[in-house]
Amino acid sequence: MSLASRNARTVLVDCSEFCHNAGMTHHLLPYLIVAFVYMAVALDYWRLAKAGRAVNEHAFPFQLHSAMVALGLVMHGGLLYRDIFAVNLPNLGIYYSLSAIFWLTVLIYWIADLTHSLRSLQAFVLPPAALFVLIPGFAVKDYYVDTHGFTLFNLHILIAILAYSLFTFAALHACLMRMAERALHQKNSWLSLPDFPPLLVLDALLFKVLHVGFVLLTITLISGMLFSETLFGKPLQFNHKTIFSIASWLIYAWLLFGRFKYGWRGKVATRWTLFGFVLLMLAYIGSRFVLHVVLGR
Repeated sequence: MSLASRNARTVLVDCSEFCHNAGMTHHLLPYLIVAFVYMAVALDYWRLAKAGRAVNEHAFPFQLHSAMVALGLVMHGGLLYRDIFAVNLPNLGIYYSLSAIFWLTVLIYWIADLTHSLRSLQAFVLPPAALFVLIPGFAVKDYYVDTHGFTLFNLHILIAILAYSLFTFAALHACLMRMAERALHQKNSWLSLPDFPPLLVLDALLFKVLHVGFVLLTITLISGMLFSETLFGKPLQFNHKTIFSIASWLIYAWLLFGRFKYGWRGKVATRWTLFGFVLLMLAYIGSRFVLHVVLGR
């Protein structure tokens, strides 16, 4: 091979690599923008917290934060719609599902802020949302599910993701309640936010979310049994996913009963909320992680 041919080949390879890298950067850019918006709002909250600024919902910084979160939600939602419904079959890969769960979690906090002034608490939710919005932008394995045209099955998937999002919200909210309680008793805490709403407000919101999440989780479990028979020709099997899901449902049922019967709140309520969430995540993320990441199916 002549020197000119080798140089031409080298130039072609370099151009190919440059085009690939440029295309990858262009592909990642929307994900990076959304992650930047989320993190910018969170970091500004931490800056205000360090300066000892109290939350004033009418102050310009917090109005700007709300508008930026809304922008991030719109862009994040557009990316999810494009990635999950890129073809006729829904893409239910674990990375896309987790991104959707945190999108809904941020959306719930943003809506709840309209009546409960929870803007400062978003600083706790936005960093993980920024992380999970980035992951689908990289080369991850897709997982398309043939729903055989069952619109009700698609509804089952939507209700399940919404239920998981509500319980993710509840778990993060429970952590924030614990920190608010420590701050109320003037105990040292590794985390401080500009301000907390009253504990009674946080407690009431937690159980509103738990009630709705419990109803959706119940619908998810029942519809999952029905569609398992229809799609796969066999009833729901009692594997680890089913056992953890039912155990989580029982935990939340017990918590709601304790609230109704004994008026549970505070540490008791947050403890059971977090315990149920761990079981639910073991059921959902554990099985998805093994199938999609470890086994590559």
